[in-house]
Amino acid sequence: MPVVGFNFTKLSAERGRITRGKISINNNIGIVDVKEATALAGGKQKGVVFVVSFETEYKPDIGKIGLEGEALFIGKAEKVDEIMNEWKKNKKIPSDIAKGVIVLSLNKCNVEALLLSKELGLPAPIPLPRIDVKEVKKK
Repeated sequence: MPVVGFNFTKLSAERGRITRGKISINNNIGIVDVKEATALAGGKQKGVVFVVSFETEYKPDIGKIGLEGEALFIGKAEKVDEIMNEWKKNKKIPSDIAKGVIVLSLNKCNVEALLLSKELGLPAPIPLPRIDVKEVKKK
């Protein structure tokens, strides 16, 4: 089974001094912890909670956005045990699972970071589509 849900646990955003010139925006996302989920469906299913951290940093020091959340994965007991054992031993998770967690988390975090950046008057933390509008000639 896939990653079935994502919930935010922490939202923080701050704006520093306004500046002119070139602004650099760096986004970083990572899985910082893995925990076994509490009993699901009356104990018939097993799950894993992936704790995810997302940060946007604006340079030169004009702002910062920090988000944390939890992604829930539900799967067969063998897969859940494999994920937990690998995390406890090496702090790693299987790449196919990691990809699903990161994709879902990025989808949620990018939207939330975009909303927070708008509220603080910061540039969008993700590139927005640009349309090249050519001059329209009148007939």
